[in-house]
Amino acid sequence: HSVPDRCVYSLIKPQGSSAYNILAGFLERRRQDVVFLDHLILSLNGSSVKIYLEQGGRVRVDNQTLTLNTTGQLVHGVELSKNQTVVTAKIPFANLTVFFDGNTAHVAGTSNEILFGENIFYLCCMGFKLNVLLCLSPNSCEIHHNDTTNSTINCNRTTEHCNLMKQAPFTACHSHADPEPFITACINTLCKYPAVDGVGCQFFEAYAKSCSLKQYITWEDWRSNTNCSAAPPCQDQYCSAHEFCGEQHGESRCFCRAIFASKYRSTDTLGEPTVCTQNSATLTLAGCLMEEKNIDYSTLHLRDQNCTGRINNETHMVTFSFDSINTCGAEVLNNNSQVIYQNTVMLRNISDIITRYDQVNIDFSCYYTKPEVKSVSFKIKDSSVVTQIVSGIWNYTVMMNTYTDSSRMHLVKSDTEVALNQKIWVELKTAGLDAKMVAVVTDSCWASNSPSPNATVRYDLIKNKCPNPVDQTVKVEGNGNGLSNFFSFNMFQFSGGNGQVYLHCKLELCLIQGNNCTSCSGGGSRKRRSSRSKYAEENQALITMTWSN
Repeated sequence: HSVPDRCVYSLIKPQGSSAYNILAGFLERRRQDVVFLDHLILSLNGSSVKIYLEQGGRVRVDNQTLTLNTTGQLVHGVELSKNQTVVTAKIPFANLTVFFDGNTAHVAGTSNEILFGENIFYLCCMGFKLNVLLCLSPNSCEIHHNDTTNSTINCNRTTEHCNLMKQAPFTACHSHADPEPFITACINTLCKYPAVDGVGCQFFEAYAKSCSLKQYITWEDWRSNTNCSAAPPCQDQYCSAHEFCGEQHGESRCFCRAIFASKYRSTDTLGEPTVCTQNSATLTLAGCLMEEKNIDYSTLHLRDQNCTGRINNETHMVTFSFDSINTCGAEVLNNNSQVIYQNTVMLRNISDIITRYDQVNIDFSCYYTKPEVKSVSFKIKDSSVVTQIVSGIWNYTVMMNTYTDSSRMHLVKSDTEVALNQKIWVELKTAGLDAKMVAVVTDSCWASNSPSPNATVRYDLIKNKCPNPVDQTVKVEGNGNGLSNFFSFNMFQFSGGNGQVYLHCKLELCLIQGNNCTSCSGGGSRKRRSSRSKYAEENQALITMTWSN
């Protein structure tokens, strides 16, 4: 029987008792459609205690990782120990001993327990169909995955290799343990999965171990007969949940699991998309994907060599980031529709004559999308307007306040009466922008007698960033000097109108670098913003102004 998915299965459970349950979890490695035994779970006392035997010889009791050696350590009635190749768990009250080397689990004992509804005495688990327990399994574990056929695999040669278990020195064990289940599992696996990471020898090791547990057989040198050298040890090699321990150039290291890596390989990327916030950018790369490309993360940095990647010791994900305070050499670019903050992950300059690392240049960026002009008009009834505009991945806030004094201390309130020809000051202020990179420019402001900014009746207050020369009461101050500016004018009304005045303002962003953002004649890179409407009530000598959204 074979396990087709990545779920957790029950191996052994005593009849009519919940004293313990031995479970096995399966995961894929290099291929999505082939799974291997990944870990064991010893569930004790009706699942109140769980002991996890994991990859790399790690042993956890619930969420606590244990430090083990060859001396047995008693944990909840289970004696745990490990050497350079295997973890051993003795369960005295069940008269069972569990051996786990990261690839194969052996259970030995003389207890009448249940597996497939049969009494068993010895068990070697490498992938047998058991009772699935979805509650302890990863999400969507039952989904079957497909993968492309490996054209380099010769199934006939694989069959010959696996059938070596029918020959000496394995014949010494045939009367004690049937080799056919091991041979079948060997053929089924290696006709789909490449014979790497010692997989081609694990079935022989499993059969030899099973026989040794039964009869303590002294084996001849079966490794030379099967061309199986001892695999590089993965004991104490920590790999994250999306990695597995494999072999490269005769050494053990962590590789990406196939399902995890598939979404990145399909797009030829090394990690997640850039995460942008208002003033920062973060790029996260997978350490195992970089190792596949022969990239050492410790040799990488941003344009500023002092900005290096930070590795998460739990996940082995590597993060590069910059923000408005520490730009790490980020370049600010501009095109017709975007303001772009761009940086590059690159390889450290190496003075050695040779290098064994590939060249690396990974650009990542965040941008301000220049939105369409949204002139949000107002009727002069509102003393203070705050507008939040979401543009692409960035949020901008525009605030418009009106005052009755030049120091802008006395805000126009709902009970403030403003007379015709009285001077008022309008402040346009933004939040959520980087003052080191951009300045806010009021490009134009105009009034109309209807809500539409394109109304036929229109009176300009600011044109091309400058006061309307026809109206000597209009003054513009601080335009392009920072993230706020203000202007003043004398209150008016439209002749013969309906008593309403709508004020429209258009804001733009100007890149500070290389531009004169304060020039009245315009210029500089811009980004449009909009402010919200205000309404005025009139037909009287005195105008009552109430600011509201």
